[in-house]
Amino acid sequence: MQTKIDWIRILYWVGVTALIIGAIDPLEGSVVVGAGSAMLALSSYLSHDRYWKLFLELFFLIIIGIFFLFYFSTLGGFGGNSSLSWWWGALILPYPIGWLLTIILLIVRYWKLKTNR
Repeated sequence: MQTKIDWIRILYWVGVTALIIGAIDPLEGSVVVGAGSAMLALSSYLSHDRYWKLFLELFFLIIIGIFFLFYFSTLGGFGGNSSLSWWWGALILPYPIGWLLTIILLIVRYWKLKTNR
């Protein structure tokens, strides 16, 4: 008898792993964090999780922050000898805020699932 593979669960755990591993290096790992966040949003939508809209909104926050992170990196950064002031760095803030809120949401989701058993 063959067992059925639960692709949604695999997608969820790969997303969680990518979200954590990508945070080791914020610039190069940002692509991994973005992909992990996309996997979490997709798996929560496919599994009809009640938090799927929050995962999707946090995914968009992360993507906006990653976009500006790479954009400022191509311009040579900000502050110091650059022509951009330090205030331009505020446009990168959605990336770490989205990552942190996603981790908090994962903890809250786990806690609620654990207490409902």
